[in-house]
Amino acid sequence: MSSSSSRTMSEKQQATNPLEQFVLLAKTTKGAGAVALIKQALETTGVYVFGELLDMPNIQELASNPEHAAWFNLLNLFAYGTYSDYKANNDNLPQLNPAQMKKLRHLTIVSLATKSKCIPYPVLLQELDLKNLRELEDLIIEVIYADIVHGKLDQKNQQLEVDFALGRDIRPESMKEIVTVLQDWCDSCDSVIHNIEAQIIKANEYRDSQQKIREKIDSEVQNIKKTLKTTQQQDVEEQMVTDSSVSTGDKAVKKTSKTKGLRGSAKFWK
Repeated sequence: MSSSSSRTMSEKQQATNPLEQFVLLAKTTKGAGAVALIKQALETTGVYVFGELLDMPNIQELASNPEHAAWFNLLNLFAYGTYSDYKANNDNLPQLNPAQMKKLRHLTIVSLATKSKCIPYPVLLQELDLKNLRELEDLIIEVIYADIVHGKLDQKNQQLEVDFALGRDIRPESMKEIVTVLQDWCDSCDSVIHNIEAQIIKANEYRDSQQKIREKIDSEVQNIKKTLKTTQQQDVEEQMVTDSSVSTGDKAVKKTSKTKGLRGSAKFWK
């Protein structure tokens, strides 16, 4: 494979997963270099999930280094937290630059959008620590153009209507709860499938019983038709015999009358 083809494929992979380049660099970067990598990842456009980077061994080492632990905690906050979480712990966290602050506010909107389909403006203003609606609406428009939230501004009712929101990183301690929810969902699906199968069996049994009744009725109809046909044929034959007998009797009477007339005439002429 040529070098140009390799670059093209690498660029496509980075476009699909913008975090991939930081994960690859984290394999060989430690200490202050890892901190610089975190700073860059937190402000890079298009990077909104950080779980893979957070799990890298060289990044995990920062948690035990007093000099760099604050940056590890900040990366952890970007992965799971919100802007209000940062405000509550900003004394123990590094100062955000404008790009990082904007991204954390974007992520905060994403978190709110995953919990509610209609987010009132007052809630957004409070969570994002904004003072006026113009700033809020501009920030929401940025989030929509970034394709991490789909929705529309309802200025009449002062709320954000959410259609879709990007999934954020999941805390390890939340996995058990997610597994429980998914298991409950699977159990519900199994119950529904069982009920559907039972209904199908009942429907098939009803169909078979109706088919047997229909076949029985058809058989009885055919028997009645045969009986009627036989009876009608017998009536016709009997009628033919009767007509034949009557015809034969009439001929005999006519012959007898003719013979008597001739005898009488002979006597007369004599």
